[in-house]
Amino acid sequence: MSFCLIILAGGNSHRFRSNVGKPYQKIAGKSLIEINIDKARKIKAIKKIVLVYNKKDSKKVKSLKLRNIKLVLGGKNRQQSAFNALKILIRNKGVTKVLIHDVARPNFSLKLLKTIISKMRSFKAVVPKININDAVKQKIDSSLSEYIIGKNRDNLFLTQTPQAFNLKEIYHLHKTNTAKYKDDDISLYMDLNKVQFIEGEKNNFKITDWSDFQNLKNIYRSKQKVGIGFDVHRLVPKRKLYLAGLKIKSKLGTLGHSDGDPVLHAITDAILGACQMGDIGQLFSDKSKKFKNIRSTILLQKVIEKIKTKGYFVNNIDINIITQTPKIKNFKNRMIENIEKLCEISKNQINIKGKTTEKLGVIGKEKAIACEVIASVVKYD
Repeated sequence: MSFCLIILAGGNSHRFRSNVGKPYQKIAGKSLIEINIDKARKIKAIKKIVLVYNKKDSKKVKSLKLRNIKLVLGGKNRQQSAFNALKILIRNKGVTKVLIHDVARPNFSLKLLKTIISKMRSFKAVVPKININDAVKQKIDSSLSEYIIGKNRDNLFLTQTPQAFNLKEIYHLHKTNTAKYKDDDISLYMDLNKVQFIEGEKNNFKITDWSDFQNLKNIYRSKQKVGIGFDVHRLVPKRKLYLAGLKIKSKLGTLGHSDGDPVLHAITDAILGACQMGDIGQLFSDKSKKFKNIRSTILLQKVIEKIKTKGYFVNNIDINIITQTPKIKNFKNRMIENIEKLCEISKNQINIKGKTTEKLGVIGKEKAIACEVIASVVKYD
């Protein structure tokens, strides 16, 4: 089965009450759009991703620099936005099934997504739901005249997204049943015997207002982990000097099996430590010829890809570069730009400080450069 994921991000976020709309709010440097996309890309069955966005957010969408994502303009409401995406997909012969998902639900688990996809082998549609356990009351005029209890409440539930459908069928229902549409796409189905409802997840709540977003941030904050990295290299003649991936003009360079970049080595170790995935020496042994003189940028990129497969993303990096020379302040901005690209984070998640040893020891005598790093990571799933 080949699936396409439609991410609906075309709303106005009126109830959110922020100058920055919900889809573009960030946690650990990732917007809600990017969190959803990163999770979807871990599922092999999802061959295509479509993002439906609001025209007023065109600049914000471009600023995300999304790769291999089909962008579709949204409509006046959720139904029109979903249909705009379906009209594009129906022409695509490679996709037979579709997942329709609200960008405001970024906290679904991969387990839930895999279950939905698996169930589509046997059903026309699959929808996660949450049973209502609280007391439910209905207000009529000025009094609570009706209490929904017992068996009546057992038939009540809340639906979530992603919701999965046969592409041709949901397209046809959108085209012919628009008046029946209420809140989400499963409302178009008159015969629920064709639908498989599965147990949803309480953490897969919808972000409607600012307090919901704060709850989500607290969930991710509880998943945050911290690691420490340290590296030191001798300074010798006839070697190049690389710091944070930046080649610096110098009479002395760092001695090492690779390019000897102490900043990137310390960053790599800090990230690996935070993810509890060993250290740089375990992954890239200095006994191996294939890593001889290799650029540390390549090693860090490999580690970033590796941690992403485990659901980790870098949250922030704090760096002390300890050297008598060169003066770090002259290169700080370009170093940050390099780290930003390598670690796939933003500049405001990186801090660099240049330190000296007041001419004490081998570093003070310009015979070595050291770097220490503290990095935190967040697990998105």
